[in-house]
Amino acid sequence: MNKHIPFVLGLSLAVAGSTMAAAQQESPTTGSVPKVLQITREFVKPGKSGAIHDKSESAFVQAMARAKSPTHYIALSSLSGKSRALYLTGYDSFEAWEKDNKSVEKNAALAAELDRAMVADGELLDSLDQMVYSYEDDLSYRAHGDLAHARYMEASVYHVRPGHAREWRALVKMVIEANQKAGTSAHWAMFHLAYGGRGGTYVLFSADKSLAEIDTGFKESKQFRDALGEDGMKKLSELLASSVDESEDQLFAINPHQSYVADEWIKADPDFWKPKAVAAPAAKPAAKAAAKTVAEKKTTP
Repeated sequence: MNKHIPFVLGLSLAVAGSTMAAAQQESPTTGSVPKVLQITREFVKPGKSGAIHDKSESAFVQAMARAKSPTHYIALSSLSGKSRALYLTGYDSFEAWEKDNKSVEKNAALAAELDRAMVADGELLDSLDQMVYSYEDDLSYRAHGDLAHARYMEASVYHVRPGHAREWRALVKMVIEANQKAGTSAHWAMFHLAYGGRGGTYVLFSADKSLAEIDTGFKESKQFRDALGEDGMKKLSELLASSVDESEDQLFAINPHQSYVADEWIKADPDFWKPKAVAAPAAKPAAKAAAKTVAEKKTTP
């Protein structure tokens, strides 16, 4: 295990920011944290991200909007690691997820649109996978936030050694208590992997309105260490070494072009959530002529 991980964990759990919230709101822009979180992860081919992928994904957003689907999702574009996009959809329960799937199946027009969009989008991807997480309330800290005004999302992934869940929970509770004592601005929501990967995997989400909030989190790390004290830091390192065998921290930008969010979020920040439509790249003269020829052939009896 990387020798710097004890400090990375302390910092990542102490960063400033809002938290992961559900698509369903308790108030116009503040939501409850989803009990079930579905994450679809797309690995985009080199040269196929950016505006090209935005254009492809807009077909899904438009289809959902036309169907007036009540199920919303947030898209994240990677700023670290391999080029990829994450799509986060929250549900109150597994039963609610099932009902959503059945409602799409019953809507033939929507299902057909989504199928066509998936075929087109698949041309841009290296691979795709899906994971399902359950919310861990007692391992989360101030886990209610305003995502309507968020711009970035930090994701910290931890794999807990088999049989060491007790140490892991003790570790996170120590971090929570230290943040409370230090009076930091830390916020996070913790989820435990239920399906789609290695058992014992946990992911922590923390959203930021700007990258300046990450600077604040690093500055607050001294307050965090002082709150723990020398003995506390030693205990934290021991619990980490005994319970966690792998961890990583990744940074994402929230992508409004690929997100399907509630009207309340759009009204709260229309300049962000309703950006100008992504235009397709301009066709070269030769390509335009070829397209015209094809169109004429299609209209010829």
